[in-house]
Amino acid sequence: MATQHLSAALPAPAVPAAYPMATPGYGKRSAPGQQPGTPDDFALLPTRERYVAGFVDHLPDGAAMSVKQLAKQLPLYGQQAISTALKALSVAGHLRRVRCSVGAGDETRWVFRTFWSRTARDNEWWTAYLATENASRTASPTAAPQAPSASAEPPAPAAVPQQRTVPDPAPAPETAPAAPTPAPTTAPSPAYLALAELGRRDIRLALSADDCAALEPQAAAWFARGVDAEYLIAALTAGLPAQVDCPPRFVRRRLTDKIPPRLPTEPSTPNTGTPAPRILMECTDCGRPGRPEALPDGLCRPCRAAHSEGGGTPSVDPVEIADVKAHMANIRDLLKAP
Repeated sequence: MATQHLSAALPAPAVPAAYPMATPGYGKRSAPGQQPGTPDDFALLPTRERYVAGFVDHLPDGAAMSVKQLAKQLPLYGQQAISTALKALSVAGHLRRVRCSVGAGDETRWVFRTFWSRTARDNEWWTAYLATENASRTASPTAAPQAPSASAEPPAPAAVPQQRTVPDPAPAPETAPAAPTPAPTTAPSPAYLALAELGRRDIRLALSADDCAALEPQAAAWFARGVDAEYLIAALTAGLPAQVDCPPRFVRRRLTDKIPPRLPTEPSTPNTGTPAPRILMECTDCGRPGRPEALPDGLCRPCRAAHSEGGGTPSVDPVEIADVKAHMANIRDLLKAP
């Protein structure tokens, strides 16, 4: 159970008008169902986490949420302190970092977002919410094109003006009969072309046209098992002896002995029909992806164990930080003095 921290916290700085926005599709996303903002929204958090949470809560959707950008706007804390504060806010139930799959087919890419909730949520709420987001992204209904209406009347034929009749032309004189058109020749098959290519790759396997036609059915059986011409040529020309006395007999023997296995036409693993997840949660500390139920508090197992054992990094009062900086500046001035 959280312990209330009664120490006064500095007010969160106002969000500048020129705060950088993330690339479209990235950045902050506000979770639904949040309560209206009040001055005591983050009263149960330590000073540093209260300071960072107040600033993040006022950021617009789509704002950059990287540790580096937040540290630039919050000069009281460095990047390490901001990272630790975000991890504490994740454990408190205010944020979750996720990666979302957008696009389809070859255009699929992952975008990284930070879901933020002013109202602290437990792990069950975040799991249910991200599951709903995942379901809405997985379902992509497409509108069917409208069929033409059956009751639509066909277009009226265009009016054709009446043409004057033209007298039949005089019969042309008889000419010599045209020469018969030669029958089109069929293109050679890939198996035939692969056999013909053997002699170009290695002169020891030069085959005649009749040899290629005789061996074509055996080579076609290789193509039926899913191999291509390069695979067939490499298999037949690999490890040739110094002299091949009869190339057709040698190639026939290799086509029989080295024929590849028949691959199954269907995948060996049964298709369960479960679509791939389009949203994966990320560990707030190390960025390791996983399903929401595998990352309670937004942390993976190693980071959660380290956070539990260390109890988190103790929060430092901003007033103390300012005093330390002033003291260090005073020491530097004394060292510069003659």
